[in-house]
Amino acid sequence: MKLQRQNISDEPLETVKIPKATWMADGTHWPGTWMVPGPEHSKGDHAGIIQVMLKPPSDEPLQGSSDDTSRLIDLTDVDIRLPLLVYVSREKRPGYDHNKKAGAMNALVRASAIMSNGPFILNLDCDHYIYNSQALREGMCFMMDRGGDRLCYVQFPQRFEGIDPSDRYANHNTVFFDVNMRALDGLQGPVYVGTGCLFRRIALYGFDPPRSKEHQSGCCSCCFPRGKRPASVTSMPEESRALRMGDSDDEDMNISLFPKKFGNSSFLVDSIPVAEYQGRPLADHPAVKNGRPPGALTIPRDLLDASTVAEAISVISCWYEDKTEWGNRVGWIYGSVTEDVVTGYRMHNRGWKSVYCVTKRDAFRGTAPINLTDRLHQVLRWATGSVEIFFSRNNALLASPRMKLLQRIAYLNVGIYPFTSIFLIVYCFLPALSLFSGQFIVQTLNVAFLTYLLVITLTLCMLAVLEIKWSGIELEEWWRNEQFWLIGGTSAHLAAVLQGLLKVIAGIEISFTLTSKSGGDEDDEFADLYIVKWTSLMIPPIVIMMTNLIAIAVGFSRTIYSAIPQWSKLIGGVFFSFWVLAHLYPFAKGLMGRRGRTPTIVFVWSGLIAITISLLWVAINPPAGSSGIGGSFTFP
Repeated sequence: MKLQRQNISDEPLETVKIPKATWMADGTHWPGTWMVPGPEHSKGDHAGIIQVMLKPPSDEPLQGSSDDTSRLIDLTDVDIRLPLLVYVSREKRPGYDHNKKAGAMNALVRASAIMSNGPFILNLDCDHYIYNSQALREGMCFMMDRGGDRLCYVQFPQRFEGIDPSDRYANHNTVFFDVNMRALDGLQGPVYVGTGCLFRRIALYGFDPPRSKEHQSGCCSCCFPRGKRPASVTSMPEESRALRMGDSDDEDMNISLFPKKFGNSSFLVDSIPVAEYQGRPLADHPAVKNGRPPGALTIPRDLLDASTVAEAISVISCWYEDKTEWGNRVGWIYGSVTEDVVTGYRMHNRGWKSVYCVTKRDAFRGTAPINLTDRLHQVLRWATGSVEIFFSRNNALLASPRMKLLQRIAYLNVGIYPFTSIFLIVYCFLPALSLFSGQFIVQTLNVAFLTYLLVITLTLCMLAVLEIKWSGIELEEWWRNEQFWLIGGTSAHLAAVLQGLLKVIAGIEISFTLTSKSGGDEDDEFADLYIVKWTSLMIPPIVIMMTNLIAIAVGFSRTIYSAIPQWSKLIGGVFFSFWVLAHLYPFAKGLMGRRGRTPTIVFVWSGLIAITISLLWVAINPPAGSSGIGGSFTFP
């Protein structure tokens, strides 16, 4: 790859040769591929790797030329410099807990601190890409505005491509991103959802926000080790004080504690006050407290050298985080499958604020699983993380006084929503039990009950209207959200609660894996939508459907052959059963695949469970008497 640079004196362009690969930590050359694994060189067993794809750009602008006809677009009078681009692969060793995505993100934070040390960090998942090149500028405007130094991150909404036109499994999740997240923006800010987020680097380091206690912030002289002050912060005002670390630790940081918290890399420690200073808002107004003066960041940066790259490789090794605070109070937090929510919670718990930025044109776009099983497993992972949060020290009930009350309630809802699946299961089986027993769900329809039912119904209708109005979606999309809420609640959420309780009470960890699938049509853009992959998460919704269908048949037959048919009770029970089945319609449609090729095991297990439930109920509560809707009946 070639990089062209030009100096101020208009000298000819110089071609800088960059090697195809860089040296690894073990002194060997990275071949640039995993296709041919070798000893200690495979995806799960290799040394740390850093490859500089593009070196740091020149300090002076490099304008494009109209003479270059090889370019597809005209870049005349356009600055064509490209930023530093580095490939990073942390060290991997068998038997070592690498902490999945959270560990990878922390390794990237450390490596980038040494090589570039930008004050802001953009986090994108591998299946997302930048759709609006101005989104970063808009996010940084929030950070650099007056009072913006108290913002820990700017969260952008997630937008998806490749979803089927009817959005069968509510992948767009529009109500959450355009209603819930906007509402949280009026509190301490939206939760961190794992991608499409612009972070302030110093907030990731676990420091308290500026002016959190004494209404002053900055870096004290103790932040600069061994009497050294980086060149880029020599003009830092002396009144800037007190970078503090931790959830509730108000003590000023002492340099002697830095290696314990951040590791023993002097390069990393020296970069911390520099990142804090560069991320301050510009002091262009008297209302801006503790800002940086104009022109303070125009000092040329040093080019990369061998010692810098070697240090960056050392901080992505397996052993670097040992006996440090990384993953505990610094960086992305370990111990949960939803490390994103926990990381954002820790920042809000220290008093930081966040902002929700909705750009006119989508900032980022990505892909979502449109297959039923993949979607259920995605929801299961989210719900399992929420249950883990509920049973951990990150429960919002244990939040610090710095977290506002409404924000605490929002995070509490994140931890308890999977438990609503217990009540949802009861709700789905009640109509069937009513038809089996011949008794209506409500024994007496008095005025108090009807009034209560009317108030609840009107409240739900008003909530639905507001969700549709605020999110700007059609009624069909809103209905898809409601349908998948019940599908996920009776399958993935219930499994997550079961997993969480078994893990907390008995220390048992279980997983729900895929065991089979049928092929899809490769010529169809949405072929994956019709693939049927068997998973045990499918059992509860199928049992609910079959139980309600059997109950409808039993109730209908009982009413026909009773001496005094009571059609009103039958219609009431059948209505609620059909209401449950209507919510499960997308699940049944996905289960059938394209041509109804459903694995036989699905019907075997579900049929056995549904029949067992039906027989158990008849055995426990057999029909009594010889007449009426509760009487016995026989078939001719």
